[in-house]
Amino acid sequence: MQISENELVENHKRFLERIELYRQHGYDFDLERSFVIEKALPISGNILEAGTGKGYFSLALAQAGFHFTTFDISGSEQHYARLNLAYYGLMHHIRFDLADMEHLPYPDASYDAIFAVNLVHHLDSLEPACGELVRVLSASGKIVLADFNEKGLAAVDRFHALEGRKHQVSSVTIGDAGTLFAQYGMEVNLHRGNHLDVLVAKR
Repeated sequence: MQISENELVENHKRFLERIELYRQHGYDFDLERSFVIEKALPISGNILEAGTGKGYFSLALAQAGFHFTTFDISGSEQHYARLNLAYYGLMHHIRFDLADMEHLPYPDASYDAIFAVNLVHHLDSLEPACGELVRVLSASGKIVLADFNEKGLAAVDRFHALEGRKHQVSSVTIGDAGTLFAQYGMEVNLHRGNHLDVLVAKR
């Protein structure tokens, strides 16, 4: 993919402006993503990120030194993620795939750590997506879900309103995911954060 220097710089400027806007209202992207990685440790083996989005968590993982595969159903969203990673010279850390979370193109038991950050509240149904994550998880692997808690959702609603947008949220919660993973026989631990909670489900 050819990326112009101007596109990189302009995207990074918007990226920093958005992060600063959130920080001014009490939401620290760097702190929250560090919290997710901290609660996921130790992390090793093949790593998969579900739902690239604009690459905020992808960037945090790459900056922490991890190499991984990330997928999203939206190529346009991933374009921004590519710009964010390219700006920092970290594209070699990541393989980008386009995939539907309910029909993943990966073999059974192919990943040792799977991350999904701020994705759960966008899902209409948990079972198909979580079933696929469990399918591609290795026998000793872990799934790490992080999503906004009540305080986080309220903050994001305010930010979206400032930008003239409305934040779409389903009725699915991270607690629902924990119940489902427990039914798969997994050990589930929930860690409460300031604006988001982190659920770690292990085989």
